[in-house]
Amino acid sequence: MAKAIRINRTGGPEVMEYVDVEVGDPGPGEARVRHHAIGINFIDVYFRTGLYPQPLPAGLGKEGAGVVEAVGEGVTEVKVGDRVAYAGGPNGAYAQLRNMPASLLMRLPDAISFETAAAMMLQGLTVQYLFNRTTQLKRGDTILFHAAAGGVGLIACQWARAMGVNMIGTVGSDAKAELARAHGCTHVINYNTEDFVTRVAEITHGEKVSVVYDSIGKDTFFGSLDCLRPRGLMVSFGNASGPVEPFGLNELASRGSLFVTRPSLFAYAATRKDMEEMSADLFGMVEGGKVKIEINQRYSLADAAQAHIDLEARKTTGSSILLP
Repeated sequence: MAKAIRINRTGGPEVMEYVDVEVGDPGPGEARVRHHAIGINFIDVYFRTGLYPQPLPAGLGKEGAGVVEAVGEGVTEVKVGDRVAYAGGPNGAYAQLRNMPASLLMRLPDAISFETAAAMMLQGLTVQYLFNRTTQLKRGDTILFHAAAGGVGLIACQWARAMGVNMIGTVGSDAKAELARAHGCTHVINYNTEDFVTRVAEITHGEKVSVVYDSIGKDTFFGSLDCLRPRGLMVSFGNASGPVEPFGLNELASRGSLFVTRPSLFAYAATRKDMEEMSADLFGMVEGGKVKIEINQRYSLADAAQAHIDLEARKTTGSSILLP
């Protein structure tokens, strides 16, 4: 038996139950992984609340790192004893032990710890595809990135600095502003004391930005459109404040023929080849010291509900992990 978080209904953090589960032998194409650390991400909240539906009862969690204990028939990607990390696949990372598709497991370099890996895979791969695949940023570009002091945001600050990209970040407090600046954000806007649309126009001398990266959703979407120069790209990759309400396409035309995309990591890393290439890029950035992963919150697996409470209250900075 192993401990895991399960939900039998959708709702608030209270629906998460810490229970015993039976973990059998891995099936064909599967590997059994004993977690040493587990990532916490806002997508877990979406599944818990039912914003992203899934059959119930169910597990939660898309990201973890640990050691392969057993492999099923036909597995060639990993072997017993391998240190591995992953982001994606079926929910269920909030567990001490699990079986999962071996094709999703990436071998972890010895220089990267389990905790770092669990804190960086989903968030780091998100930045990798946002900056290199959704659009190819280049040195000298100016972008707007919301939630710059969060887990994805702090990685984005450092990645942008390494690329020579001018990043304007938004945050919710002066303390978070200092954190974003310390990680390489060129300009920081506290959206609780400043109007971010006005400040973006001031910072760019009226030129605005070429790309906006928005994981907030409803509260910032139309303001984000107003920050784009003609033919700019709006990248809406999350809904922390709620889903964006339907809008007419003239909202894009009237602002200068804007582009909008709603990407997901799981579409950009749909093949193992893509995942391997993206992971290699991320591992290289971390091993080379260009990106350092900030783990500012650690919780026991049994305290996963408190982790969600803190995450939804925007009390967290950097990355958060569960320790099984």
